[in-house]
Amino acid sequence: MKLKRYLKVTKPGIIMGNLIATAGGFFLAAQGSVNFTLLLATALGLSLVVASGCAFNNCIDRDIDGRMERTRNRVTVTGEMSLAAAFAHALVLGVAGFALLIWQTNPTAVFFAAFGFVIYVGVYSLWMKRSSVYGTLIGSLSGAVPPVVGYCAVSGSFDTGAAILLLMFCLWQMPHSYAIGIFRFDDYKAAGIPVLPVAQGINKAKLHIVLYILAFALVTVLLTATGYAGYGYLAVACVTSLWWLAMALRGWHEDVDDYGWARSVFGISIVTITALSIAMAVDFQAPTVLS
Repeated sequence: MKLKRYLKVTKPGIIMGNLIATAGGFFLAAQGSVNFTLLLATALGLSLVVASGCAFNNCIDRDIDGRMERTRNRVTVTGEMSLAAAFAHALVLGVAGFALLIWQTNPTAVFFAAFGFVIYVGVYSLWMKRSSVYGTLIGSLSGAVPPVVGYCAVSGSFDTGAAILLLMFCLWQMPHSYAIGIFRFDDYKAAGIPVLPVAQGINKAKLHIVLYILAFALVTVLLTATGYAGYGYLAVACVTSLWWLAMALRGWHEDVDDYGWARSVFGISIVTITALSIAMAVDFQAPTVLS
């Protein structure tokens, strides 16, 4: 089907992951009083914006995607979809997404959606992904935006809860991305992308993975410590973070298969952030305001 290429170029898997995070932030801020019209508009609007960013990324990365085994079959590489068609598709999706967010949400939510979009397309894809080992760190900012947009769509402001979400999801992105860099090492090396495992070695990437998971684990408890989430959420945060950390520490065993280990770290990262997004959505509470 010709229409299928228009879906493929938007990276549906990434959109789905961002939807879960967006809903987690939204329900955390809503505290049980859910405006379903706003929820639908926020989810759809941000999904269109994310889809637009992914389509633009496919246009930008067409040359390096052709040198990587996992991306060489993308529609922009194979010629199934022309560069002009992909660009136009990305533009339409972006305009529609931002229009919906502007119409139905608020300036704070729109600002963070735009912030994430510019970081991902303009700073990460066009520049730092190809030129700097710090590209992953910059890209983590855009990956952390969805729950913040969901939260701010309800709250209308960037408060302590939103700041914790931004920091938490930024920190989560780093070991998640470094794990990909390890088990896709040959792809990144062939494409000349200076991710940490390629640029500075797998052992250094392993160390950074452990340190970032430790930092992530500490930040996750702040939602409970500051009164935004309950003890059920805290239990989920502790169990999943410690599980993730235990797997990361296995990377230092002498007989470890780096590629298999990295896949496990990656897999647990998905389980961890999904579990936390669901936990914060159901175990919310109003933070105590000191007068």
